[in-house]
Amino acid sequence: MHARTLGLLRYTCQQCKRSFRNRSGLTQHTHAKHPRFLTYPAPSNNHGQLLPINDHPVEMEGDLPIDSEMGMDDNLQAAFIGPGDALFRNYHPGLTGQPCNAEGDFLPNGAQPEPRQPRSPDDWSPYNSRLEFELADFTYTCSQMSAVSLNVLLELWAASLIEAGGGPIFSSCREMYQAIDNTDVGDVKWQSFTDIWFRDPRKVVQNMLGNSEFAKEMDYQPFREYDMKSSMRRWQDFMSGDWAWRQADIIAQDPDCLGSAFVPIILGSDKTMVSVATGQNDYYPLYLSIGNICNNVRRAHHNGVVLIAFLAMCQDNFRKFRRQLFHSTLGHILKSFKSGMVKPEVTLFGDGHYRRVIYGLGPYIADYEEQALLTCIVRNWCPSRCLAYRNDLDDDNALHHCRDHTEMLISEFSLDALWNEYGIVGELVPFTHDFLHADIYELIAPDLLHQIIKGAFKDHLVEWVEKFLCHTHGDARANEILDDIDQQIAAVAPFPGLWHFPQGRHFKQWTGDDSKALMKVYLPAIEGHVPGDIIRTFRAFLEFCYLVRRNILTEKDLDDLDEVLARFYRYREVFKTSGVVTSFSLPQQHAMKHYQQLIQLFARQTPYRCTNKYHALGQMLVINQRLDKLAASQADFESRSMLHGTCLSTALAQLDQDNESERPLGSASLDESQGDYEDVDGPRVEAHVCLAQTRQWNHAQTIIALTDELNISDLPKLVHIFLLGQLLPDDNRDPADVPPSECPGYKGRISIYHSASSTFYAPSDLSGIGGMRREYIQAAPTWRREGPRYDCVFVITDPTLEGMRGMDVARVLCFFSFKTRGISYPCAIVQWFDRIGEGPDEMTGMWMVRPSFTPSCKRNLAVIHVDTIFHFVPRNITPCHSYDAFRGFYVNKFADHHAFEIAY
Repeated sequence: MHARTLGLLRYTCQQCKRSFRNRSGLTQHTHAKHPRFLTYPAPSNNHGQLLPINDHPVEMEGDLPIDSEMGMDDNLQAAFIGPGDALFRNYHPGLTGQPCNAEGDFLPNGAQPEPRQPRSPDDWSPYNSRLEFELADFTYTCSQMSAVSLNVLLELWAASLIEAGGGPIFSSCREMYQAIDNTDVGDVKWQSFTDIWFRDPRKVVQNMLGNSEFAKEMDYQPFREYDMKSSMRRWQDFMSGDWAWRQADIIAQDPDCLGSAFVPIILGSDKTMVSVATGQNDYYPLYLSIGNICNNVRRAHHNGVVLIAFLAMCQDNFRKFRRQLFHSTLGHILKSFKSGMVKPEVTLFGDGHYRRVIYGLGPYIADYEEQALLTCIVRNWCPSRCLAYRNDLDDDNALHHCRDHTEMLISEFSLDALWNEYGIVGELVPFTHDFLHADIYELIAPDLLHQIIKGAFKDHLVEWVEKFLCHTHGDARANEILDDIDQQIAAVAPFPGLWHFPQGRHFKQWTGDDSKALMKVYLPAIEGHVPGDIIRTFRAFLEFCYLVRRNILTEKDLDDLDEVLARFYRYREVFKTSGVVTSFSLPQQHAMKHYQQLIQLFARQTPYRCTNKYHALGQMLVINQRLDKLAASQADFESRSMLHGTCLSTALAQLDQDNESERPLGSASLDESQGDYEDVDGPRVEAHVCLAQTRQWNHAQTIIALTDELNISDLPKLVHIFLLGQLLPDDNRDPADVPPSECPGYKGRISIYHSASSTFYAPSDLSGIGGMRREYIQAAPTWRREGPRYDCVFVITDPTLEGMRGMDVARVLCFFSFKTRGISYPCAIVQWFDRIGEGPDEMTGMWMVRPSFTPSCKRNLAVIHVDTIFHFVPRNITPCHSYDAFRGFYVNKFADHHAFEIAY
């Protein structure tokens, strides 16, 4: 490569007369400093006919941790946190999030928020009652009921009340929509320019900061967190990362910013998720969040990630124009933040305090194609962290990519040299160019779902397996093997979060969610059909994906990440040596190399939730605005403690009726209409298992009858052994030696249940704000008309040991309960499984188990208390009868993140 020979020719801007050495410098300057926009009026919100579409204690060891980058700064704020002060935090000394008054004057420590005019606890405006609000929220947000269906429902309601002389609370869907539209809290209007629709992101962020639901789940200043027992650094929420701390260091150099709260703006979009369309343009959504709210909120709460714009994909042939228009559009949408990046703004927070806030552009999460667009690089080059050449992306000696270096290259080299030698599109200016302290090469972050899981897993690894089979066995034999793999995938047993693939891998069009679902079950399906190194490649890849999505990552986890990635690089060579591929210089896989640095900078990345529903643009805008208004109303009502209980319990209380009736109110049985899992709102609580609230009346009602029904001849003996363990837990005698007077059997009535719910803390999976998740365990002789379903569970058998060594696997044959000596016992009849070997399988990394039998070749059964059940266990087998047909099974640690963390 050769540096450009400098000549006398200069390029001059006609507007400000500034001159440049080359045309690319002038082009960048023009786009950044003199963009042209046309502004159009905001849309009306009076669209009565636009409807939602139906959609199916710890002791401290050692000295206090010292951060090597900070040294011993006497100004550091420090605190112990967590149960038993098990964690230690260093807080940033400059940007402290100190409360102030409405004029921006700082308040003394411990000062109470300024009193505000309270709203009445019975003011449901714009609704007339709680029932009106909850009906609107249920039909529009939860059920997404169409206008036609809603009108039918309201008519049926009206018909049921005619004889009583009453009527429904809404006469039509139009009246309900008008009530939603009249909501004034949390309302940020849509506006447009050059056919681009957006909402003022600054007002959206102010609503987030002022949301009372986020008050206890928000970080006001950057911090670094350590485990006191191990002295290891921990990364969890965004403000625990190094990037927020470094930005605070820069901002704190301005004395006027000291004491402010730093608010990082997180953006995310995906060009593959085309949401709306018009005659000339397709649009896709742009989402926004802030780094202050904790990951559990961003993951679980509707208003934690907010839609702020629809970006256009123009249908014209001017490619460079389209790419620059994209950047100019982003710059225009985000320009309302600019003043707040220089001078702090006083903003009201959800805890009732005002604070001075200073904004900063944070990470932008995108898939590879959009990363290339955002960073103005040529396809097949690294868009973010390094300058590796496109034919050798994994070069360990590649220089770091940064804004200053890129601007220097643009000023010195021709456009052709920039394109061919550096992978830079020199005519384009990143949207971050005109924002303070913003470097797009530092801020860009890969989308785990689409870039790694869909890109590297489906588009690379799965395709390579098929090519390997064809290359090794020929097309005919390869197709037979692939058919067997498809049968294995189609035979996966039900498990919360696992998809059913009746046709195996065959899709007309793959999505990121398809890839993520298949990834969970693919590894056991190909075992035995491909060499061990291919199995090890997939295992390493899967472990990488699950490690980076952990709720909390430590320095040890980062070391594990390095080891897993090294294994992946080592074993994937089998695809090259077998002739399947010639190069691994692939941007999607190369991105895995940068994840450790990304975790250190931004902590754990929580993916934004988006929609891929295809609507007309005007309809989408109104639907989204109404959803935001309903969510804002719910937050407002909850902040005033107006949503305790249910509508029915509230109505009964007003009538002075007893809410504690024999039949629980507002609770349904766990039946076939129930989903396999759900998020659980509220704070973290102890894990527990509960039987369904409705018993099965058409089944056995005594132990003797259940003995015959299940064909378990020694069931009375198993119940006796169970009671002995419950009533005499320290008695080591053989059950046969215990006289009936000390521990009799049970001959009374029992209740049979077909399901139970297991509620546990699983913050790495989709869960509620407190990290709680609920899964449903089935033990039913018929399930959705497809045969029996008897799920498997982890049972804690030795709490002193970790992982699978402290648990056993069992298959639940029946749930039942009984009461004796004044104590109720919720129980399960289970068949045990034996572990195969002393550890996980070396190739797959999974434990293997097989059904357990007694010396007399009978099934090894037991009655256990449901409290000993820890988690629902996945198993890769056929859905109904194959539990009895196969001799051994894999315990799938990749079924979800909770299984990955607790069992291995």
